[in-house]
This record gives sequence, C-alpha cells and structure tokens, in this order.
Amino acid sequence: EVQLVQSGGGLVQAGGSLRLSCAASGFPFDNYAIGWFRQAPGKERKWVSWISRADGSTYYADFVKGRFAISSDDAKNTVYLQMDMLQPEDTATYYCAADYDAWPFLTGTPTHWGQGTQVTVSS
Repeated sequence: EVQLVQSGGGLVQAGGSLRLSCAASGFPFDNYAIGWFRQAPGKERKWVSWISRADGSTYYADFVKGRFAISSDDAKNTVYLQMDMLQPEDTATYYCAADYDAWPFLTGTPTHWGQGTQVTVSS
C-alpha cells in the first residue's frame, strides 16, 4: 500500500521558516517524482515543487523560487520542503504527492497524496 505521511507545518510569523516532511512507503522511491502542492481557502490547488528521484532534478513554481527548497533523504524515503522567507500569501494546506511520471505535477493529478498539513503565516 502506498503511503505518504506528512509532518511539519504550523504557525509562523512573516519572514520565518518551516520545514515539511513527507515519508513515503509502498512504492519504489528511487523511480518516482515526489513533490508538494498547496491550496488556500477558496482557491485552486497549485503545484509548488517536485523532485525527480530518477535524476535528482528539482522544479519550483515561480512564486516560491529562491525561498523554498526541496530535498530528499534516500535512507529515510523522505522528501522535505524547506520554506524560508514565508509570507502571509503562503498560508495554505500543503499536500505531498507522488507519481511515477512527472507530468501529473503540471496537471495537478499525481496518483498518490498525503493527508495535508496546514501552514499559516501571520503578518
């Protein structure tokens, strides 16, 4: 059974940092694309970042470039999203996602999803 278990998140002041974790199991971690989406209340879900585990390539949405960093720990089958210089507009529920292919991240349709975690940035 594929599982993506998220941790991290919480409340932080503008300018602060948080780190999200996504522990994966039940699929070949090395061959998948794993990343993050977010959804703010009343808004559509958007992809934030993903990492191609096959070659280590990383991708970021323009609105997080230079502030967020995605990484993975092979030994722990875990992907992290380090979020720095957080702003109130980053407030959203963040979802970990995984798929064998990378293109579902562009269409918002990865096969596997985590449970979501709330990130709230106060001004």
